[in-house]
Amino acid sequence: MTASLRHAQRIRTFAVSAGIMLGMALATLAPQLGHAAEVKKTKRTLVEKIVALPEATVEQLQAAERVLIGKYQCEFGKAVQIDRHARNDGYFDLRLGQQSWTMKPVLSSTGAVRLEDVKGAALMIQILTKSMLMDPKRGQRLVDGCVHDTQRAAEEDLRRNPRPSVFGLNSDTPADGK
Repeated sequence: MTASLRHAQRIRTFAVSAGIMLGMALATLAPQLGHAAEVKKTKRTLVEKIVALPEATVEQLQAAERVLIGKYQCEFGKAVQIDRHARNDGYFDLRLGQQSWTMKPVLSSTGAVRLEDVKGAALMIQILTKSMLMDPKRGQRLVDGCVHDTQRAAEEDLRRNPRPSVFGLNSDTPADGK
């Protein structure tokens, strides 16, 4: 046998051995990697099922009547979806992209509706003409300028029928009153 033929056989033997070793390693690790993903998903599902939400108070149910259900168009082409919670009256599911939260409505003294995440990770403020979703832990807006169809109609109504100023001024009177 020539040296080059022996060298080629060694390379072939090495390649076959390496392929067998990689195959064995993948056969051993693949089920564990798949199982890890399933365990993570299962844990999340279990936590959501185990964490029972407290029964909604009368005030919470009253605030829930003012929550606008459906899709909100937000700035930068983003959208927020709010739906009633499937199992608990007085709670809502809020989605922004791949993120989702279980929200509890609270009516503020100003008339704004606050949707507070039950875990404290999100806060949506809904006023007459727009809504904003915030991360209260970081003090940052997640998305702003969110408008539901009802809010869009209210904005249009205000544009067509301006309300009198709370300061006693109308749009024709300068601020100095002269």
